[in-house]
Amino acid sequence: MDIQRETLDTDILIVGAGPAGLALAYKLAGLIGDDSGMDMPEVMLMDKGSHAGAHSLSGAVMDPRGIAELIPDYKERGAPLEAAVSGDAMYLLKPTGALKFPYLPPSFGNHGNYVVSLNKFVGWMAEQVEAVGIDVYAGLAGYDLLVEDGRVTGVQTVDMGLDKEGNPRSNFEPGSLVKAKVTVLCEGVHGSLTRHAFEKIPELTANSLPQAYLTGVKEVWEVPQGRIEAGQVIHTVGYPQPSREYGGGWVYGMDKNPVSVGYAVGLNSPDPTNDPHMKFQLYKAHPLIKKILDGGKMLHYGAKTIPDNGYYSMPKLYHDGLLLCGDSAGMLNPQKLKGIHLAIKSGIMAAETIMEALKKDDFSANTLGAYQGKFENSWAKAELYKSRNFHAGFHGGMWAGIFHAGVQMVTGGRGLFDRRPKKPDHEYMLTRERYRARFGAEPHKATIKFDNQFSYDKLTDVYKSGTAHEEEQPPHLQITDYDICNNRCTEEYGNPCQHFCPAQVYEMVEDSDRPGRTKLQLTPSNCVHCKTCDIADPYQVIRWVTPQGGEGPNYENL
Repeated sequence: MDIQRETLDTDILIVGAGPAGLALAYKLAGLIGDDSGMDMPEVMLMDKGSHAGAHSLSGAVMDPRGIAELIPDYKERGAPLEAAVSGDAMYLLKPTGALKFPYLPPSFGNHGNYVVSLNKFVGWMAEQVEAVGIDVYAGLAGYDLLVEDGRVTGVQTVDMGLDKEGNPRSNFEPGSLVKAKVTVLCEGVHGSLTRHAFEKIPELTANSLPQAYLTGVKEVWEVPQGRIEAGQVIHTVGYPQPSREYGGGWVYGMDKNPVSVGYAVGLNSPDPTNDPHMKFQLYKAHPLIKKILDGGKMLHYGAKTIPDNGYYSMPKLYHDGLLLCGDSAGMLNPQKLKGIHLAIKSGIMAAETIMEALKKDDFSANTLGAYQGKFENSWAKAELYKSRNFHAGFHGGMWAGIFHAGVQMVTGGRGLFDRRPKKPDHEYMLTRERYRARFGAEPHKATIKFDNQFSYDKLTDVYKSGTAHEEEQPPHLQITDYDICNNRCTEEYGNPCQHFCPAQVYEMVEDSDRPGRTKLQLTPSNCVHCKTCDIADPYQVIRWVTPQGGEGPNYENL
């Protein structure tokens, strides 16, 4: 189909109105305002959500270092901080009991941090950005990264008004070509345009280890008053995650009565039935967690992936016409499982770099490379380097990880090894035959009877995420080979997509054309944009692309 597309020119294109993109826009406006001889360039800040914060999800305990550097008077301006951290606790969970760790090393503590709702915090940051004259173009989704003669030149936005077969309907609006002097990808975890960048510009990841991901599943509950103190932070390891696998849970006391409760599961699991949502339901049924939630009401749900391998999985941060920020650049501290402050710092450094590029009128890698230098000399690099081997220490399981974490603390982050090799997460999944050979049993996920009081099925949780997609559009979950899904994957893995997706997008249903056999049924309208499928599919035949702008989850208080 030959489509005529409108070309829109701008100076600076920022993709993603999360902490990194908003910090960049705010800092850049301030730098230009302080330079009396410079006019404000054209800045286009776009986000695929219906509003800034609609797709923003985190635990979240925020280190204020980033926001304090960006907006020193953030408290006076009414930043939505749920509560200052009032106490820390960590537990080892067994199926029916819990052992509290008697001592928490300072590196695991949260003194001075704040419990926040990330989507509320991002909404507030967007207000600060708009107050300095930069608009957020919400509901505008990028579909393809434009690379011409080796240089990134902008983004093609998604086509609107296509039917399920990709044919134009009466309301068809072709996506535009947004051309920019510099494009900054601040998409969050495993963004589709960032994936394009890595595929089209291999040098970005040539010296990086494959990223390691977790899928975090979260609910916000309203619980009886006094059940948990505002600002109380509880972290857990152990049940229901097997000790050989990576993951853990949390409960955070928010302002007044709400609590944030969630569970994060490593996607490098050997188990083809690995199910983050089911493990979360089992987690809530544990006596320690159930005691907190008892008599409460579940209000909101969400899920997202987390880039957790740290410093050695970070890509090169720049290219001709391109910068990478925040989770798109893998800027998350795996030891603390925190990235908001690092995302904000990356936006600050990107703004400083772009300011220099504007003065030189040079957006080549020669000038934009200063961003990498700023990072290497920043507190962000120092923090990430100190935690560089944390996730890798858990390669042999929980107990090995706890041992390595202790050694790393006394060796400046190195531990007994440095830069341990790893494979992409999906390569760790075993076929059912190989699983039986290694563990002497069939892969079998634990289950729970959903009682709609403590535990909920995936569809109920999806409803609480506010997710909405127009049904009449091409699936944004592209399956390149259904034959693999309906035959080979069924036989070899048992169709793990129906397990690892936390939103019931993938379901194996009876195949009327093949009695006794099943086929894959897609329900893209359930998708919460977590990207788990794109990461964990063992055959890599699932590709997540952006749907029409403004669709997906509409998170509240998450």
